[in-house]
Amino acid sequence: MKLTHKKLREHYNSEQPTIRKRLKEFSLNRKKLSDKELFTELCFCICTPQSKAVKVAEVIHAGNADKLLKMDHAQLSEFLRKNTRFHNNKAKHIIHARQYIKNIMNLPDDSMQAREFLVKNIKGIGYKESSHFLRNIGYKDLCIVDRHVINLMHELNVFSDTKTPGTPKKYLEMEQKIKDYAKSQGYNVDELDLALWSIRTGYVFR
Repeated sequence: MKLTHKKLREHYNSEQPTIRKRLKEFSLNRKKLSDKELFTELCFCICTPQSKAVKVAEVIHAGNADKLLKMDHAQLSEFLRKNTRFHNNKAKHIIHARQYIKNIMNLPDDSMQAREFLVKNIKGIGYKESSHFLRNIGYKDLCIVDRHVINLMHELNVFSDTKTPGTPKKYLEMEQKIKDYAKSQGYNVDELDLALWSIRTGYVFR
């Protein structure tokens, strides 16, 4: 069923308490999570593209941090195989990201600067994945422009089509359109992001 502005408003209002609680939990993560836990969250965001987040979370969690940090490529690839698509490449990306643990612990406070660092330095992390990671550890004012959000924004006539952003410039343009829409409708953009995700998934997750 096509999303309308009225339906979005109703969903946003009904889910707002849950969404605000989740965002508050995210805001605490940056200070309370250990280096291993932050790295695990990064691994989660590396592995979620084209895979179900709930399925990925079954193996990418703090209890498996040592495995994510120590397994060789063959072991890690097999470890990920049943829970995420493109497990070979994602295993390579996780191994590459290990060298940036200290940087992840000391990212810039500015959301945009933190995102640029991740995009430029960590393989498998584009604007969408880096926005996802930063959102989950408490950064604000970033949009996760994935296919679900794109389709919903198209239904609302915010986007003219359902093409995914092919370049960083296009991603930033689409992100700005979402921010402008949120402002025009009186939505908090971070809350709107989770509301849109929950419309498609049926729950507020991460």
